[in-house]
Amino acid sequence: MKIFVAGGTGFLGGHLLKELQAGGHSVRLLAHSRSRPREEVEQVTGDITLPESFEQNLIGCDAVINLVGIIREFPSKGITFERLHVQATANLLAATQKSGIRRYLQMSALGTRSDAVSDYHKTKWEAEELVRASALEWTIFRPSLIFGPEDAFVNMLAAQLRLAPVMPVIGSGSYRLQPIHADDVARCFAMALEMPETVGQQYNLCGNDRLSYEELLDMTAAAIGRAKPFKPHFPLGLMKRIIPILQNIPQFPITMDQLQMLLEESVCDGAWKKTFRFEPRGFKEGISEYLRES
Repeated sequence: MKIFVAGGTGFLGGHLLKELQAGGHSVRLLAHSRSRPREEVEQVTGDITLPESFEQNLIGCDAVINLVGIIREFPSKGITFERLHVQATANLLAATQKSGIRRYLQMSALGTRSDAVSDYHKTKWEAEELVRASALEWTIFRPSLIFGPEDAFVNMLAAQLRLAPVMPVIGSGSYRLQPIHADDVARCFAMALEMPETVGQQYNLCGNDRLSYEELLDMTAAAIGRAKPFKPHFPLGLMKRIIPILQNIPQFPITMDQLQMLLEESVCDGAWKKTFRFEPRGFKEGISEYLRES
């Protein structure tokens, strides 16, 4: 198949492109003109918020994958959840249907639901609703925290731990995550293209390791050869007053939206394995491979 991929110039996109090519697929990648070219794929220039800039590039493709998403808004730059989750999805769905393509895969996020609290999850849900309402042969994936070489979150923690064995924790630190390797997420996307039983289905993707935030910090420290860090706890009530004041500063590390999602946890029952029939990579093993080398 020839696969049109939007949002594939980032971290997960690199893993997906390799997986698609390993499966014998060719890729047409939508990218901004400022994006670094990927020599191994056909790359076309366009803006997901401007349908006229990319819709002709879907012609000749057999399926569409939408990975477009942001974890933090910068409204002054036009980077908002509404624009890049909802409007972008609407644009891509319309272009997909206009081109006559039937197969469509959507990247969402674990925790997305109809009664979501965070704006991130609310707009991911709105985008999902657009997908479900389409006449396309769709599949939706909702991953937990994705880790792997060049990830943002685990590499950020490792960088901080290399500087000093101290890692502040908001609240109890007992809230849980169930990280999944980028290779495993990419594998599910690629497999779904050739699995008719995945049409019209939604899959929560998570690894086998259900870790508290504190356990995740300790495991990250161990992966870089450090002892367990000192973890001063900041009261949740205090942080809920401080974060709204500072979150508009780009360098400030967390927003209220991100705090809400952290406290809600990001875990699942692993039912996706019944369909895709493989075991995900372990968190300890996975991070040790790339943190040890960095």
